[in-house]
Amino acid sequence: MATVSVAAASADLTGSGSTLVAPLMANWQAGFEAKTGIKVTYGAVGSGTGISQISARTTDFGASDAPLTPEQEASCNGCVQIPWGLSATGVGFNVPGVKKLNLTGTILAGIYLGKITKWNDPKIKKINKRAHLPNLTITPVFRSDGSGDTYAFTNYLGHVSPAWKKTVGPAATTIGWPTGVGGKGNSGIKNVVVSTSGAIGYISASYLIAAGLGAAAIQNKAGNFELPNLKNISSAAETVKRVPGNNAVSIVDPPKRAKIAYPISTFTYAIVPHNAAKKGEVQQFVQYAITTGQKYGAALDFAPLPKVVLAAAKRAIGSL
Repeated sequence: MATVSVAAASADLTGSGSTLVAPLMANWQAGFEAKTGIKVTYGAVGSGTGISQISARTTDFGASDAPLTPEQEASCNGCVQIPWGLSATGVGFNVPGVKKLNLTGTILAGIYLGKITKWNDPKIKKINKRAHLPNLTITPVFRSDGSGDTYAFTNYLGHVSPAWKKTVGPAATTIGWPTGVGGKGNSGIKNVVVSTSGAIGYISASYLIAAGLGAAAIQNKAGNFELPNLKNISSAAETVKRVPGNNAVSIVDPPKRAKIAYPISTFTYAIVPHNAAKKGEVQQFVQYAITTGQKYGAALDFAPLPKVVLAAAKRAIGSL
């Protein structure tokens, strides 16, 4: 019996990174251990830290909602990014008396640039005719740690707002925010938004649901205001027809043909090194996540991986 215990312990895995994937990861950890006896320990420390830790090989895998930059890919020295989850970055708000809220990308950019500062701003009122918007200061809340949600959110703002792109620059997991208040992790942003009257923050969809926060409906390219629900996330993902060799796929601001797409949808990735010390166990775990593990997604606002992305993920696992 002791020999079995030692063997099992040596096969245990550690990972770190994305807080977006953490609620789904908890189910994967329990399900995988029940199936294989292999324990997976995961630290939800943010995508940026997860990438740093797998690059330093202090974990067995990383997790990020942002694809590796060329610099990160070089530093990671032979890492492969494997799409294993599909969800969205929602926009939560705390405006007394307001339960439903429509926003556009241009308005969001204006808020986070510090140009739109009151909830009763004419631009917001124009698209929320039935809402009683108060003369209340808007407090934008952002991630203070390196975050894939920040990447998805700023990637979206860069697509829809020339002013954002010119002022702030390209999408990244960490940026210099023009205004606002920081919160660490999705839970940190959630806590600030919940406790601050007038606050708005970008938060992974599953955290919005768990907190009972109102989610803003964001206007997509077809002109429709959509929430980060499963069918809307899937609609954005269905625009993917091919996956590039490095598996990096962006589905923010999808084309008009995706009528009901939620425009800040995102894939999340496992970051795994080639020829890892525990290659077999890591392969098993990622394979479990993209197949059996997908059954846990719906309750947490994770949509199933599209077939073309699932096929690319399986190829990547095989390449390790």
